[in-house]
Amino acid sequence: MSNLKLIYVVIDGMGDLPIEDLGNKTPLEFAETPNMDFLASKGKLGLMYTVGRGIAPESHVAVISILGYDPHSYYIRRGPIEAYGAGLDVRDGYLALRCNFATLGPKGVIIDRRAGRDLTNEEAFELAQAINRMVRLESHPAEFEFKSTVNYRGALVIRGKIPLSDKISVMDPVYTSIAGIEVAKMSANMILRECVPLEDSETARVSADLVNEFVFKSHMVLDKHEVNRRREARGKLKANAVIVRGAGNALPKLFNICEKYGVNFACLADMPVEKGVARLSGMHLIEVPFPSSDLAHDCLIRAEKLLSNLEKYNCFYIHIKGPDEPGHDGNSLLKAKMISMIDEFFFGRILPRIDLKDTVICVTADHSTPCKLRAHTDDPVPLLISGGKIESDGIEKFSEKECRRGSIGVLESGTMLMPLLIKAIKGKSI
Repeated sequence: MSNLKLIYVVIDGMGDLPIEDLGNKTPLEFAETPNMDFLASKGKLGLMYTVGRGIAPESHVAVISILGYDPHSYYIRRGPIEAYGAGLDVRDGYLALRCNFATLGPKGVIIDRRAGRDLTNEEAFELAQAINRMVRLESHPAEFEFKSTVNYRGALVIRGKIPLSDKISVMDPVYTSIAGIEVAKMSANMILRECVPLEDSETARVSADLVNEFVFKSHMVLDKHEVNRRREARGKLKANAVIVRGAGNALPKLFNICEKYGVNFACLADMPVEKGVARLSGMHLIEVPFPSSDLAHDCLIRAEKLLSNLEKYNCFYIHIKGPDEPGHDGNSLLKAKMISMIDEFFFGRILPRIDLKDTVICVTADHSTPCKLRAHTDDPVPLLISGGKIESDGIEKFSEKECRRGSIGVLESGTMLMPLLIKAIKGKSI
């Protein structure tokens, strides 16, 4: 093993498609990114299908894949990973689910899956406390723990007298399951669906009953809660329902990434699902605060955390939020602005203090979130690998368009990337 370090940066939802309002450029191509362009000019470029063609991946599936784990070979469900990353007790036979606070209207119409996306952590915590205090599951002997995590997000773990089953339907209408992998749908009828068993077994029936009971009783508690009275008085949407998805009854048994590659990996991630994946893979977690409304401030904190730990570890996985949400909102200008801010306040801070001869830097995304579609898609994401002994492709700009010209070509799966990065830090050509 050489002495080269690895800084592996994944920018959430950065990939996109050309947008007419941006002069037929993608947000990445439109953004001012002098620091990533510098890395591109010194390195190699390519494109990557983070899971595979035809699969619009959820974040946890994509992250597992781009860290070198074949998502088709492991039991991976969003709920257990999210709950584990949030610090809940997750064991085999417990049923864990990813949750959203949502706005539910008459006749089960979901007005907004994310309750306006302006729910504060403090409001969410208060609502979660009310659910834990006031809801009791009585359809079958069971207990639960519900935890708000970041803004409208949450996690739920249900413990029954019998082992519970994941063979239940997805309640969130914008998701479906393909070969055991939950994927986003391009269009959906926004009605809260009943959870139904997907097999003729007692455990599946009990699990579906408990989920339906939790969702119904939580709605009764939330709809009249003082937090929602205040929100309604201010003209905001109520967070009066919890919708669930990603049901799972076990954690994936991932190989230890440090042992497999002979490295010392640390992770800087702020969201529960990425933290859960990092912990399951054997990485050391460097704690960073949850994302705030100030992306520049968040990037500076992460840059300083990285720089202050450079001597302790030789590989770093850094997951940066930001561009995904404006992609979901169809806001291409804001997405481009966020990419520029990450370039300035993260890369602009670390590059003057890192010697590229001793460091390999990889920059990519976990998935594409095109503004015109407002959803995750299977479009390949841009990829750059720079530093160490990597020779330049002679391309001056980091964008989807320029990455098509790069010598890395098109990686058909995210699982192909980690072996390339390990070769690079060993000083071998890629």
